[in-house]
Amino acid sequence: MSENENNEQETVIVSNEEGEQETFDVLYRFEQDNGQKYILLTPSETEETEEANDEEVMEQEVYAFRYEGEGESINLIPIEEDKEWDMIEEVLNTLENEWNAENHG
Repeated sequence: MSENENNEQETVIVSNEEGEQETFDVLYRFEQDNGQKYILLTPSETEETEEANDEEVMEQEVYAFRYEGEGESINLIPIEEDKEWDMIEEVLNTLENEWNAENHG
């Protein structure tokens, strides 16, 4: 079974520029053949966004990072290369197509 078999969302806490901690849900983690690891994060849902999700499908902001480390102590690395962004965009498009097929198929 998957890591989220109990329907528990994996979360990551990130400190922003102001030093405030924000919680993000882990949308997806993957590793490239070259060993680079990537993580896709979305802002954690609040009751407000959950209510809106019940009424309509909202577009979600997705933040992508390369990361190092395991478990709770991962180091997020900003993505700056265009070829990395292109690869991440392909992964997101594939995920979106799979989720749409599961939800509508």
